[in-house]
Amino acid sequence: MSNVFDVLKERGFIQQATHEDEIRELLSKESVTFYIGFDPTADSLHVGHFLQVVTMMHMQKAGHRPIVLVGGGTGMVGDPTGKTDMRKMMTPEIVNHHCECFKKQLSKFLDFSEEKALMVNNADWLMNLEYIPFLREVGKHFSVNRMLTAECFKSRMEKGLSFLEFNYMIMQSYDFLELHRKYNCKMQLGGNDQWSNIIGGVELIRRVDSNPAYGMTFTLLTTSEGKKMGKTEGGAVWLDPEKTSPYDFYQYWRNVEDADVGKCLSLLTFLPMDEVSALGSLEGAEINKAKEILAFEVTKLVHGEEEATKAQEAAKALFGKGPASENIPTTEMSPSEFTEGMGLITLVTNLKLTSSNGEARRLIQQGGISLDGEKITDMKHIVKEEDFKNGSMMIKKGKKVYHQVKLV
Repeated sequence: MSNVFDVLKERGFIQQATHEDEIRELLSKESVTFYIGFDPTADSLHVGHFLQVVTMMHMQKAGHRPIVLVGGGTGMVGDPTGKTDMRKMMTPEIVNHHCECFKKQLSKFLDFSEEKALMVNNADWLMNLEYIPFLREVGKHFSVNRMLTAECFKSRMEKGLSFLEFNYMIMQSYDFLELHRKYNCKMQLGGNDQWSNIIGGVELIRRVDSNPAYGMTFTLLTTSEGKKMGKTEGGAVWLDPEKTSPYDFYQYWRNVEDADVGKCLSLLTFLPMDEVSALGSLEGAEINKAKEILAFEVTKLVHGEEEATKAQEAAKALFGKGPASENIPTTEMSPSEFTEGMGLITLVTNLKLTSSNGEARRLIQQGGISLDGEKITDMKHIVKEEDFKNGSMMIKKGKKVYHQVKLV
């Protein structure tokens, strides 16, 4: 069996490693327990997290044991990495609810039977720490001067960094120490923006327990222009089908830029690399075939093959390539709402196709809204009950977003 380190490297995951040769050797000779942390800032994981999920799947398939660390404790503080302002404080009840949602989602991707994977919450040890003993055992190993050189802190120094957030690196390092002692966890993995925090944990274990520990970071999911993927005009692309429908999820991947197709196929699917290379090298109209495969494979991983097939059929129906489908995002409304007519601005905002009336006005002015194939540029346009053919209407936003309204 090939070494998972080589698999991850070939597919473009690995960005930095604390001890590359030692890590590769370790992964080839024993089953390694490793962990990745997820702070519960929302009630669903999103596309930005999915790269870490796929990493854990690769590692588990190779015989290693993932620990999913849900940050019930660190989530009470908030990671300053990549933030320009202090994160809004959450109540313990909200944090716990988010943790439960994460557990449910991650169980779709990892095998937790017979302790092949573990899910633990750092609130179990962080919330009960005694301050002075913690400072004496852990705090003494951290140099403030060195911490201030970390990117996650440097970027915040001008706007102000609270002492609360300054503790985050120490808390995350302590997580690694706890997991090492309880579960013989030897590696921490994470996005490349976590490098400073990961090094902190590796060095803490080596100093306090005199045991080897390792860290590895992965490329962040960005476009060829360096922008984070997983964001749309409507917000994040979520893994929860209630927050981002399987159809919208499929469409997000179907519409990635040509230059990003190969990278996404490599990082987010389990297709063989020779197939990834062949698809990623397609050009012109042919690249659309690769985009369809990307969208189908990622949607299948997240939502299952049945939902991926439905989404694919719906997309083909909209572009005249397949049978009519019931899988396009649909909102049911009462005919009475249109008896006296409803303003188009109100309608598209109520359907959450735009985030505000102002955005709706601009979109209509720019010719960005069509009703049943007819472009509407009149901001005062009124939608009436008789406009619905056979009780339904297809609204198109821009070139790629469709939404069906049915009268019931």
